[in-house]
Amino acid sequence: MVEKVLYDGSWTGFFTVVFEVYEYKINSAVIEKKDECNGSLFGNTHVTQTDAVKARRVIDKLGQRLTSKAFRQLYDNFLSEEKGVEDTMLRYIRYILSAKVAVENNYANADVLALQQMSRKVHREKHHMEAFVRFQLTKDELYYAIVQPDYNVLPLILSHFKNRYADQRWLIYDSRRKYGIYYDLQQVTEVQLDFAADLQNKNELSVIYDEKEDLYQTLWQQYFKSINIAARKNMKLHIQHMPKRYWKYLVEKQ
Repeated sequence: MVEKVLYDGSWTGFFTVVFEVYEYKINSAVIEKKDECNGSLFGNTHVTQTDAVKARRVIDKLGQRLTSKAFRQLYDNFLSEEKGVEDTMLRYIRYILSAKVAVENNYANADVLALQQMSRKVHREKHHMEAFVRFQLTKDELYYAIVQPDYNVLPLILSHFKNRYADQRWLIYDSRRKYGIYYDLQQVTEVQLDFAADLQNKNELSVIYDEKEDLYQTLWQQYFKSINIAARKNMKLHIQHMPKRYWKYLVEKQ
């Protein structure tokens, strides 16, 4: 019988689920986040309480079976937030732990292939974010940027921006997930925010903009226009490298 397993949606919580699936011998588990569960008329429900000790035991066990690259791909899949991804990850882990030889590159297995493909999608989104983030300066010398990635890639891009912009305070805010990463010149921390203002409305944002911000944006737009050669314009190729879904947060596209 299928048993629904509920968890808090955290990385540690997921590995607690894996531990308890083995501990309680749950053979047909369907994993869901507690805040997304709609209930079911069929089967049983097992609710996990996140336990760092249990999670660590699973992680250590996987560390003996997986390369660092394969473990990173597991994390990429978790960040994808795709519906049912936890079930795929659980089947993958069961396969890895049951095999007598290394099987992380056995793409004949549907779950191994699915994890590898999703990892590529997440990392493509990561690279897009690193390329397309545009900071704007506020009156209190904070550089902020608004993003809306398909996948939850803020944890993957923080090192890039911390290293690249180490001498300035910045905030990158994910408007879809209502949280951001903030760098205070020493460390990056996660912050929970829920802006009421229209973050693309210049009239509403004028009260927080630095007085030089409009000039910076105008100069950037002029530079972008000057390096484009109309005779060589290839919109199809341009959209391929800079998908339209990113345009609303790009200064040069306003």
